[in-house]
Amino acid sequence: MIAIVDYGMGNLASVAKAVAFLGGSARVTSDPKVVARSGALILPGVGAFGEAMEELKVRRLRDPIVGSIREGKPFLGLCLGLQLLFEASEESPGVKGLGVLPGRVRRLPRSKGLKVPHMGWNQIKKVRGSGFGVRDSLLDGLPDGAFVYFVHSYYADPKEKQMILATTEYGCRFPSIVSNGDRLWATQFHPEKSQRWGLTLLRNFLRVVESC
Repeated sequence: MIAIVDYGMGNLASVAKAVAFLGGSARVTSDPKVVARSGALILPGVGAFGEAMEELKVRRLRDPIVGSIREGKPFLGLCLGLQLLFEASEESPGVKGLGVLPGRVRRLPRSKGLKVPHMGWNQIKKVRGSGFGVRDSLLDGLPDGAFVYFVHSYYADPKEKQMILATTEYGCRFPSIVSNGDRLWATQFHPEKSQRWGLTLLRNFLRVVESC
């Protein structure tokens, strides 16, 4: 079963409906014991980095999330759920992230004619030679230049550039899909709101879960 982690800051219903539409078995939960026992995790998120980390701490969800990732369970972070995987964020100075991926989260630059937050449809571009040198199953059937839906003001800046599977341009080139080279993936966009290509990515994740 997939645990969709509820820490009070995510599009839980939309994610659960998308998984159910694709025939997956998922449960929205804030119970740390259920999260620890689950075979796979989805960590959604909308809101501020610091507040999210506080909620994870108060609800005792940090350790079971990090533990599941270290055990190699399939994991998918969405939007803020991607940013929380890193060590820190410019949005919340002094607040430590989950720290499972090396790097920081930075604010999107304010460029002429571009509003922050970045909100709406934009393209993802696959990075050649990404995924630690192996073909990545999460991208199966996902065309280069696919349009997906974003809502964010910050982006991840990984120390290890080989973990970047796809990028997007908005004031700068930023990672829109990252991976640890094992069974952890995260997207800066919202697959559950990205229609055809979002469902393609979620379907690929479900296939990984089923194969475990």
